[in-house]
Order: sequence, then C-alpha cells, then structure tokens
Amino acid sequence: MTTGVSQLPPAPPGADAYLGAAYSTIEQFGELLSSQGQVRGLIGPKEVSNLWERHLLNSAAVVPYLPTTGRLIDLGSGGGLPGIIIAALRPAQPVVLIEPMLRRTTWLNEVVTELSLTNVEVMRGRAEELAGKVSGVAVTARAVAPLDKLLNWAKPLLKPHGELLALKGANVASEIPAASELRRLGWEAAEILAAGTLPGIAPTTVVRVRRR
Repeated sequence: MTTGVSQLPPAPPGADAYLGAAYSTIEQFGELLSSQGQVRGLIGPKEVSNLWERHLLNSAAVVPYLPTTGRLIDLGSGGGLPGIIIAALRPAQPVVLIEPMLRRTTWLNEVVTELSLTNVEVMRGRAEELAGKVSGVAVTARAVAPLDKLLNWAKPLLKPHGELLALKGANVASEIPAASELRRLGWEAAEILAAGTLPGIAPTTVVRVRRR
C-alpha cells in the first residue's frame, strides 16, 4: 500500500502503556488512516487531528468488555474502526470484519496485509446476507445504525448468549427498546457502559445486550 504522508498527531501520554504490545500496530494503522484514509474517503480531513482520541482510543475502549475466547465479529467495519483495533489488541482471537462496500473491503484487506494481522478475515456483504455463514460470541458496531436495526442484524450472527456491543453517542438511552420488547425479540436487558481509556479523554459509550 502506498501510504502517502502521515498526518497522525502524537499519541496522548500513556497511550503506549495502555495499548501495550499492540501500540505500534495501532499507530501504524493511524498513519494509514491519516494519509490514504483521507484520500480514499474513509475519514474527513477535520478528523485527523482527533484520530487518537475520537477514533483509535475510542475503538480500543470496547475491548475489555469483549469475551476473551471465541470469534469476534465487527459489523459495518467501514475504515476498520473498531475491528482493526480489536484485532490488534486480541491477536489470539479470530476477528471477522463485515462490510458491504467493495472499496472499503479492498481497503480493509490491504490494511490487514500491511499490518500482518493474521487473525482477521474480511467478508463483503450485509449482515442479513451472511446469516448462517458466520457466527461469533460477540458482535461490535460503531456508528452503523440505530440500535433497533443493529439488534435485528446482529442476532443471526451471534451464538446463543452472545453479545452485541454497540459504540454509541452519550444520548443512546433514547434508542434502547423497552425491556419487554427486548425479551420479545430474544434479548436480555441492555446495559450502558462508560468505557474509559486514558485520563482526560472522554469515555466511549457502549451499549451491551446479550442474546437469550
């Protein structure tokens, strides 16, 4: 991949310790996003200055809440957030990146090769098209769709008692169906988590819902 000129700002203090062995891989991914990611329309130029805080660390915040064994599925991976970050931080777990758009799956495959992420599979298609073809213990989604749609898309991709973890805005409570409706749809009660990373960086709001 021709990376162009990286515009990635310096990492916030403590990022290397927080990300551990995955730090260099995630930093390299940030460099790809800040150069080729802009050129290819995966992020806007105004997002580059906040790549660490709003994108890389924001995506990493969900990882402590994921199961530690079993296949992880990232739905609507787009430019690779949070899927690539998850794969870097969980190198021993298989991670499937699901994305319907060809130009984005092309990018994702290039990134996977560039970063030598041997635990990643990229699948092109919509969730409803891939039901029965792949399943996992958890599905993640970031800025993909309202929660009611995510619940419908994620359920066929989850094993029994698997979890949907949706990275959302702080006002997500208004998207959560009533507990009775969740039970009717085959889900347990939703939980809103404030997933923190480093001091001074706003926590990521994560909605976790377990399939019954």
